[in-house]
Amino acid sequence: MTAPAGRVRLHDLRTRPDGTEWIVGRMATGQVVALPEAGKRALDLLGQGLATAEVAERLRAETGEDLDVPDFVGALVDLGFVAEVDGSRVSGPRQPKPPFARIRPGQVRWLLSPVLPVLIGLLVAAAVLSRPPVPMSYCTLLWSGHGSAVIALGACFGWTLLLLHECAHLLTARATGVAGRIRLGTRLQFLVVQTDISGIELAPRRHRLTAYLAGIATNLACASLFALAAHGTDGTARRVLAALTLLSVLPLPFQLMVFMRTDLYFVLQDVLRCRDLYGDGLAHAGYAARRMLGRARDSADPSLGLPAHERRAVRVYSVVLVVGSALCLAFLATVTLPADVALLVRAVTRLGPGHPAAQRLDSAAVVVALGGIHLLWLRTWWRNRRTG
Repeated sequence: MTAPAGRVRLHDLRTRPDGTEWIVGRMATGQVVALPEAGKRALDLLGQGLATAEVAERLRAETGEDLDVPDFVGALVDLGFVAEVDGSRVSGPRQPKPPFARIRPGQVRWLLSPVLPVLIGLLVAAAVLSRPPVPMSYCTLLWSGHGSAVIALGACFGWTLLLLHECAHLLTARATGVAGRIRLGTRLQFLVVQTDISGIELAPRRHRLTAYLAGIATNLACASLFALAAHGTDGTARRVLAALTLLSVLPLPFQLMVFMRTDLYFVLQDVLRCRDLYGDGLAHAGYAARRMLGRARDSADPSLGLPAHERRAVRVYSVVLVVGSALCLAFLATVTLPADVALLVRAVTRLGPGHPAAQRLDSAAVVVALGGIHLLWLRTWWRNRRTG
């Protein structure tokens, strides 16, 4: 677009220092950018109502450098940071309505309280110390002799827990002012529900880490409550509560797969002070692969442009990314797919008229559940691939 040359009115922007740069963005849209000191100073002067020519003159006097302020303002317009140019309103991209739009930051501010993690820690400690009747075995999940009942409980509770997990991220981010959005996604062979909380980078570190870890805390809280409740029951109720406890804990090892941008990946990225650990790691891994194949003669290692601490982290992460992805896909090929195919084949063979009606109904439920999950994965993967 043609760069504006007059006065501008900026949207409500938040900033925080990050090393030698500044993180600047809009919580409402989740759009975030890193600016050097000169860019931050230009942004401040524009926010004071100075015209672009006045800003350029002030910066020249302060730094001795010429900054193309009109082009800078044009970039701000493209980012959606500018509300008006010379009194004329600037239309930005239409933002979809976020989920739970009626929930305001002030209503969920308590989720950021430092007391909450302490309470969850005490709840988990109480559950562990009480030695709950929850054997850590696959047999705990097989609480019923009817496979359809086992799958139904696993599917219903699994998706409910996923939504609670993602809502914890969403509402904790909402407490900081980030709208957040929930959608389906894929991570290698896994179908996942993921929450986009872009803009959380503008929040203080404790709030960022709280938002990243809110889902894990929700799983631990649910597991602890079910484990404690199992003490006061017996029979089928105890078996169901034990299964629910284990189902609450089972997703947590998945979070260790940081090569798939899990919750702990974002914690790791924040702690290591990296901007895009996954993207930079993928780029470095691609360069390393081309170099091994002798095809990197005319290209430079993309990690060389990163700060020293970030470069080291990216290079180590690229190894984790390649090895982890390879092992995950190998497990899919040798374990998951053969097991799913065997289960589906067995279910299909029992759909015929020679089997009892209850067994045919059970087999039909297995076919619908497993087949539906795989079809949903394919549809989600294709949609996300087309939308980029």
